[in-house]
Order: sequence, then C-alpha cells, then structure tokens
Amino acid sequence: MALEPGAERSMDFVVEGRLLTDVGGTIGASVLSTPGMIGMIEGNAAALAFENLGEGKATVGFEVCVKHVAAAAEGQTCTAYAKLNEIVDGRKLRFDVEVKEGDRTIGVGTHERRVIEIGSVTGE
Repeated sequence: MALEPGAERSMDFVVEGRLLTDVGGTIGASVLSTPGMIGMIEGNAAALAFENLGEGKATVGFEVCVKHVAAAAEGQTCTAYAKLNEIVDGRKLRFDVEVKEGDRTIGVGTHERRVIEIGSVTGE
C-alpha cells in the first residue's frame, strides 16, 4: 500500500441539491444538512485512500464521529478536508476530517475506513 499517515486531500463542493435541508420547514432557509456534510467527508476520505491504494483495493466507511458546529447556506462553497493519521493492521484507516466555508469551521471530527478487496463486494 502506498498510502501513508500524513497524506491529505481536500475537495470543494457547493451546498445545493441533495445536500440541503430546511429541517422540515422549521428554520426558514435551506442549509447544509448533517447527512450531506458527512457524505462529503466520506467521499473525500474515500478518494484520498483510493488514489493511493493498489489495484483491486478500495475502502468502506465504518465510523464517523463529527460535530456539525455551524451552518452553511444554500449556494455557498465549502471544502472537505481529510488527513490520514493512522493505519492499523494494514487495513484500518483513521482520518481527521473537517468541513470549512472560507475560514469558518462547519464540521470537525474523525472518520474511519477499512481497506477491502473490490471483488469481495461485487461477488467476483
């Protein structure tokens, strides 16, 4: 595996579409939902791992521990950050993750993924 602790990746995204919630109409605006934020965190960490793994390998997420600490309004551009901190047993990847809108922290926490053989999921 070419993936090493300290590897980092960021990904910009626009707060729109399926990433939005208005909390059932209770807040009077559309903002980045917590599940949408988590999806962007996972996607960025998965891409960081995949870009550095050998052929036939991918990752699946199994733990997310994040705090959604500020709102990001519809149309704003945010950035998901991931930094690989640790590799356990050659297959458990532990990341520090964050989502920011400019200098403001929107979400922060940790995410863990496990390295798998692609055929183990597809049944090949």
